[in-house]
Amino acid sequence: MSTPPLALALANQLLRPAFGSRRRPDRIFDRIVVETGEAPGDGQFVDDFRALLGWWAKADNLTPVGWQSAQVFVRRQLANRARIRRLIAERPEIEREPIDKPVFVVGLPRTATTVTHAVLALSAEHRGPLLWELLAPDLELPPRERRKAITAGRRMVQGTHLFTPRFRDIHPMAAEGPEECTFALPHALMPLSQALIPEYETWYRERDFTDDYRHLKQVFQVLQYGRPRRRWVLKSPLHLGNLDALHKVFPDATLVWCHRDPVTAVASFCSLIEHGMTVSTRPLDLHGIGATWFGLLGRAMRRGLAARAALPRETVVEAPYSWLGTEPAAGAPKLYDAVGARWTDAEAARLASAVARPKGTRPHRYDLARYGLDRDEVEAAFADYNALRAEVDPV
Repeated sequence: MSTPPLALALANQLLRPAFGSRRRPDRIFDRIVVETGEAPGDGQFVDDFRALLGWWAKADNLTPVGWQSAQVFVRRQLANRARIRRLIAERPEIEREPIDKPVFVVGLPRTATTVTHAVLALSAEHRGPLLWELLAPDLELPPRERRKAITAGRRMVQGTHLFTPRFRDIHPMAAEGPEECTFALPHALMPLSQALIPEYETWYRERDFTDDYRHLKQVFQVLQYGRPRRRWVLKSPLHLGNLDALHKVFPDATLVWCHRDPVTAVASFCSLIEHGMTVSTRPLDLHGIGATWFGLLGRAMRRGLAARAALPRETVVEAPYSWLGTEPAAGAPKLYDAVGARWTDAEAARLASAVARPKGTRPHRYDLARYGLDRDEVEAAFADYNALRAEVDPV
């Protein structure tokens, strides 16, 4: 295990006096609920997060920064939920905002979903949610409050880069750039990217996510209310395992399914998880990361393929990795045509900036064996997907 950055080591020292509070997670949770409030009828939603914080508190090798991060995550989700419910109660017409024909970029992680989303967000006719909006979704804010919200988003990104500098090489983020909508999806897999929480993993596998996607739709309705309506372009690989719930709530959505060799995708994603988890967990269980996420990604793919089989054929757009991963100038117009959007000179002029890696980032290298996995078992687990990929992405 490498030595943590000095900033992370210092943060752990500063937070150590409060680390003992994880022995009393209910007390901490009660304080959070007092701060955030609870919407009427939201008892089960709140109880689910109480359980999550309790499970997170028991995670192996959790650091003081990891415990603080757990509280921040739970507080943000509860605060956002209370705000969304309050705004809708005050303005019931928000729920009548149409979210027409949204585009969801899905597929395994590390399959060019990020660049695909960035390219789709180039159009003036499209709207990709920005990271700062997803962290605290609200109605149009006065300039002073807007600046504060953007600054909070920048600080989160800066903190990530400070505590785990290599993360920027793997998944660059910007507070004012389009980002994964799972930041606003309440019960996502994000906690498992910070710590190994077997109780939450079990709970997640058994959950019906329809209510979570209804909440996500309300987030977009709030962000759209009183502003020009544009076609939403949204993205997260973690939607793959919940396409049935997504389609139930967004029945006219187009799914852009990104394709890439799953051996490469799984290895790359385990590396991303490793670098992200170093902030919250030390020492890391690299084989535990491999086993957890190999299982979760395999399950997501099986569920995704099953849901896909029940969808109208025109609902799914195939996006081979070569489209934007290796040949963006040729692939971007194909992508726009496939989702029924206009590719113009304006988008073409901005394409290079959308697909470029940030200055100063280094190549990302990874190896399945580091996580206790091998090529044969990954190919066997994704055999059905590879059969599909051979049809739609023969390269």
